[in-house]
Parts: sequence; C-alpha cells; structure tokens
Amino acid sequence: MKRKHFGFFILLVILSVGLIACNSDSPAVDNETDAAGANNNAGNNTEELGEAGGTINVAYLAQPGTLDPHTTTANATRDPAKLIFETLLALNENFEVTPMLAEDYEVSEDGKTITFELREGIKFHNGDEMTSEDVVASMTKWSETSFAQSNIGEHEWVAVDDHTVELHIEEASFIVLHILAEPGQFAAIMPAGVVESAEATGVSEYIGTGPFALENWRHDQYMHFVKFDDYQSREEPASGNAGAKEVLVDEVYYHFVPDESTRINGLLSGEYDFSHMLPYDGIPQLDADPSINVDIWPFGPQTLVFNKEGMFGDVNLRRAVNHALNKEDVLTAAFTNSEFYEAGPSLFMEDQVDWFTNAGEELYDTNDMDRAQEYLDAAGYDGEEVVILTSRDYPHHYNSAVATQQALENLGMNTKLDVYDWATLLDRRADKDAYDIFYTGFTVMATPHQYTFLDSRTEWPGWTNNPAFDELLDEIKLAQDQEEAKEIYEELQQELWEDLPVINVGKSLRVSAYGDHVKGYTDFMGPNFWNVTVE
Repeated sequence: MKRKHFGFFILLVILSVGLIACNSDSPAVDNETDAAGANNNAGNNTEELGEAGGTINVAYLAQPGTLDPHTTTANATRDPAKLIFETLLALNENFEVTPMLAEDYEVSEDGKTITFELREGIKFHNGDEMTSEDVVASMTKWSETSFAQSNIGEHEWVAVDDHTVELHIEEASFIVLHILAEPGQFAAIMPAGVVESAEATGVSEYIGTGPFALENWRHDQYMHFVKFDDYQSREEPASGNAGAKEVLVDEVYYHFVPDESTRINGLLSGEYDFSHMLPYDGIPQLDADPSINVDIWPFGPQTLVFNKEGMFGDVNLRRAVNHALNKEDVLTAAFTNSEFYEAGPSLFMEDQVDWFTNAGEELYDTNDMDRAQEYLDAAGYDGEEVVILTSRDYPHHYNSAVATQQALENLGMNTKLDVYDWATLLDRRADKDAYDIFYTGFTVMATPHQYTFLDSRTEWPGWTNNPAFDELLDEIKLAQDQEEAKEIYEELQQELWEDLPVINVGKSLRVSAYGDHVKGYTDFMGPNFWNVTVE
C-alpha cells in the first residue's frame, strides 16, 4: 500500500493589486504543499503513465441534484461537472489565477474593465465553435446567481468581437479574478442555445468544452462520461485545475455508492478503480493491500449551519448551542481521531498565512453548560422541537449531527434527526420551514468571500443577515494590500464567533483511494481524471 498523506498544505494565495492591475501571460504561483515544502497531489504528477485507453470506474458517495455548476455550491455537482465544463480562468496548484478558455486577459488601469481574449478553435461537445456569444450568455446566466452578485457587484459582460469579451464592473475588486476562477459554483461556459433554454433550476443539457462529454445519466446508478475527441488542451504544464488536460482514457463512470463499506470492498475487488470519501476506520484494511494507494487530503471547515429564518434567528439560542457543544467530541465522532482533524476557530488552514487567525478563540470551545443555559433562558426556549437535517450519505455529517443532538438533549432541548439522501437534503435545506440545523463541509478556500455563509447577499441556505459581515467583506475587496485585507478579516472572524451564523467545529482531512494501476491521478478541490491512465 502506498499512502499519500500531505497534511495541511501551505496555501500561498497571492492576492494583490498587482495581480488585478496586470495581465496573466504566464502561470501564477504554486499549490498546496506541506510544511516541509513537498508538492502535494494537486499538481503535476511525474509518475510514468501507462498506455492510453480504457475505463475508470469511480465509486462516488452521493448523486448530485444537477450538473449545472452555476446553480449550486455542492461538491457532488462540482466534481463530475468539471469533466464537462471549463471556465475563462482557473486556479493552478498554488491557487493562482491562470487563463483557461481565455487565451489571455488584461485589467484596465482603473480595475473596472477586464478584457478576455478567447482561445480560437475551441469546440463544444455538440461540435459548435465557442465564440464570445456563448461566453457572454454563459457569464450573464452565472452573473445572476447570488454568489456572483455578492462578490463582484454590479457588472456587465460585453462581446467586443467573436473572440473578445469585456467584463465591466462598477467598482474595482481585490478578489474578482479569484471569483471567476473559483471551482465551487463555477462560471462554466456553455453554448448560448443551451443557456437560452435553461429553466430556473438550471440547464437541462450538459454541454461544455471539457475533456469528457456526458454520454448517459442513469439516476441512482451512474453517470457515464466519454472522451471528447475534439478537446483542445492548453499547452502549459498541468497544475491544479489549470494547464494541460490530456484525455488518456476512453470513458469515466461515476457510480453512486452511498455505502462506504461497498466503496472499500469494490475497490479491493477491482470493481472500482477509484473510491471517494472513505471512512477513516477503513484505512487499515486498505493498508493491507500493496496494490492500493491511499490519498489523504485537506478538506476544510466542518460547519453546523443554523436556519436563521426560524427559531435560530435569535442569537441567544445560537450562543446556547455553541457553549453546549464540545467541539472535540463532535470532531472525534465525525473523523475518529486528531490525525484527521484540526481543532480551532479559523476558517483557514494554519499554513494559509495570508488569512489564518485565531480571532474569536475565546468563544471557540468553551463547553460551558452553565453559560449555555443562561443563553437558552435569555432566548425564552420552551421545549420547541429542533429539527436537525442530515444524511447518512456523508457519515461524518451524520455522526456530527448525532453528537450535536446528544449535546442539545443534555442541555434540555427537544431534538429530532431528519435523515435523507444527500440530493434530497440539498433540496430541503433551501426550504426555510423544513429544518433548524444542518451540517455541511466547506473545502479549502482561497479568500473569505468564497465562504457563502458569511455574506447575506448570497442568500445561501441558513440565510445569514448581518450587515457587519457584508461591510467587512466589501472593505476587504477594496484593501490596498494583503496586510490590510488580513486585518479586516480578523475583525470579520471575531464577528463570526459573536454572531454565529454557523459554528465552525474544526477542519478535516478526508480519505480517497485508488488502485496502483491508475497512473497520474491528482486532486485539486476534487478529483481530476484527465492526464490519467489505467493499466
């Protein structure tokens, strides 16, 4: 067994006025590395590849509700969708912005106009060539999302000619390029005709420019992707989600396998080539097989989200829960032991020096039942049922919910676990009357703006409504340098622990594994199956 354990990687995210003020002819910085400086599994993989062809069978734990990445932050959409769709810009393995479908870009001196020169000859899976009409239609659709509106503000996409597009923004922003390259709820480029036929829930045809095309989606069974023979790869070295994407296998199957033991056993038997999100207690079984690679990778915050349109609109009730929770108990229930989590108040990894802070630590893990009771009394709680929405599709979320239920019962609160498959949970969490609490995880982010629960303007489930958050996020956008931006973020994180729209119980590592016959595999904010062969 070969284990790839990269710890909590250094995320050197260089966000500067210089980045916004100049073009990007060359790849930017480097990705996540551990404290020793070794490259992680997110970038170039130099192992010798096998012959092209064949099939990759992926065991994935949850079925997405949609493959339209404009409509959701769910990883279950992001991971398969990035086989199909691409963006104007992408993040390399150092979380730096680099061109993808854009050949190049240039930012005006005042920072309010960004001009994108599009790559020519790029084809969609339906055979049509990508032009500025498709880009403007796609970006206009994406721009209507609360994520785009809250992070970019008032803006407009304009076609200059067939292969030139301009983004006009009302106010220069410290983070706009990173938002355009962000792989969560990403700004996928689609044919204009597909965009025009989209409904409120998103597009119904999944056609992009990516290395694989969707051949078939058998709901509750699998998604089948096939090699796109006309794919036009970039020439730069592969790095993160940027650079070359060579399509070396003929097809990829995403099998929906919610049972974790089935994902392990299927990998060991050879039924699956890759299994995602495996249980920590399954590692010894995988270690015993020399033909299996175990990939342990950083995820991000494990968060308890309050529905602030219900009873938890009262901050006193949220504070009661925070003081009642023993964060170590919740983390241990979810991730088994401290090898797989990092306790602490920060949303960022400790090596993310641009953003990491312990602001709010005095409120992080008080585990003070007396104070919890005081806040419960101040809220006037009188035995109302607290509905905890959860799913066994993600055992760490389910186990976190069970541990939280126990803590609230110990405080004298009346609770109910409401258990669904993950796709149904994603639907129900958008219903303000359906629940009071749910758990979800957030991947490592490059900027605080990408944590959707911080910004009331995103209208993300849980419905944060705190003008102080919005003002501080806007101040960060206008910061003159990273030092000023971090000082403002420290204020924001302190306010996060005072107001508690969510409780960040800690940050986690996650486990995937794949057979030794899979060569060239990388992970960067989700698995990548380009530049990969199977023997």
